Amino acid sequence: MTYIQKRKGYKILFIFLLFLLCVLILFVSTLGVSDISFVEAVKILCSNIPFIGKYVVADAINESKKLIVLGIRLPRIILSSLIGMALAGSGVIFQGIFKNPMADPYVLGVSSGAAFGATIAIVFGLEATFIGFWAIAIMAFIGAITATLSVYYIAKIGNKTPIITLLLAGIALSFLLSSLISLIMTFHKEQIEKIVFWTMGSVSSASWKHVIFCAPVVLIGCIFFTMFARDLNLMLMGEETAKSLGVEVEKIKKLLLILASIVAASAVSVSGIIGFVGLIIPHIVRIIIGPDHRVLIAFTLVMGAIFMVIADTLARTLMPPTEIPVGVITSLFGTPFFIYILYKSKKQNAMR
Repeated sequence: MTYIQKRKGYKILFIFLLFLLCVLILFVSTLGVSDISFVEAVKILCSNIPFIGKYVVADAINESKKLIVLGIRLPRIILSSLIGMALAGSGVIFQGIFKNPMADPYVLGVSSGAAFGATIAIVFGLEATFIGFWAIAIMAFIGAITATLSVYYIAKIGNKTPIITLLLAGIALSFLLSSLISLIMTFHKEQIEKIVFWTMGSVSSASWKHVIFCAPVVLIGCIFFTMFARDLNLMLMGEETAKSLGVEVEKIKKLLLILASIVAASAVSVSGIIGFVGLIIPHIVRIIIGPDHRVLIAFTLVMGAIFMVIADTLARTLMPPTEIPVGVITSLFGTPFFIYILYKSKKQNAMR
């Protein structure tokens, strides 16, 4: 069947996944130490929606429950879904550009750059300055972007950016920054726990301010991702073929690299390092939907949001009141899948 013949089925499935995400957000907002029923959560949320709110009676619900749902759980859930969209969306873009199934948002040094920036902020106590609690997020964002641009300019040869050189430059810079972080921790042992916890990834401190900081970058970036779906499809056929069909390969590659890095950096800056989301979600969606970026990107974004909402819910509810870093949960899912990809790749090479 062609794409046009399948299009109706894709639309139905996409709407179903969006509906599933909405129900999931409602459901997980009822989970936690405080006992809040599904009906109460629905009433609290609906009573705050413009035009609908006046028809919903939520006066009988305790104010503390409203505060927990609207002020603590909802921003955390929304932020988790945005982070999932950002990491998964960046992952599918990197895999499309590099034509490499192992590529993910951290391949260009995004994670190590963010970790280095956050480490600097923690060690020098920038949270105590006028920047306040934004210091770590801002420094992480700056670190991620600086590392990505450094990798890009190191790998750039003339007007071209060879993919292999780009990957190697990213790996080399990641090792360098990781070594510097270890060196800094050696001289600031009192800050080791805070640095390590940040690098494990968590959204436990999520607030509406984080959502407002992250949402515009992620949503606008994801819209741009979908606009380049056709070009990515043609680039998968080979750069020379894409050029012959009118695609400005180098220009689009550069634009998407920067765009995907900014989107991933915005997520990492508010959550710490959450691995494997950008690696496994595009693969799972590709197995189900196929490699066509016209649908692959959109489905990956929604699935990334669903995955992160589930992972964060597990992180905060499995061992209450102790919270497991969400990066640990995603790694527990991601590592077996990563090994599966390696094993499958090994089998395919052996059969050739």
